[in-house]
Amino acid sequence: MEVNIHEAKTHLSRLLERVAMGEEVIIAKAGTPVAKLVPIKQTNRGFKFGSAKGKIVIADDFNDPLPKEIEDLFW
Repeated sequence: MEVNIHEAKTHLSRLLERVAMGEEVIIAKAGTPVAKLVPIKQTNRGFKFGSAKGKIVIADDFNDPLPKEIEDLFW
């Protein structure tokens, strides 16, 4: 699809929706193409928030004070 600059400025949100669906949009000035809107390829981030749910166990005494002999090592 090709649009002129005025149309691109006026309908940018609609054009971006079309691009997000995989379409390429050419923006032209006086009939000469000057830019192309293309979708960004999705990358696999390698992790998903919450993917470790149920795999990590935190001890009940996690927030308890350290024993005195261990605490003394830090002072």
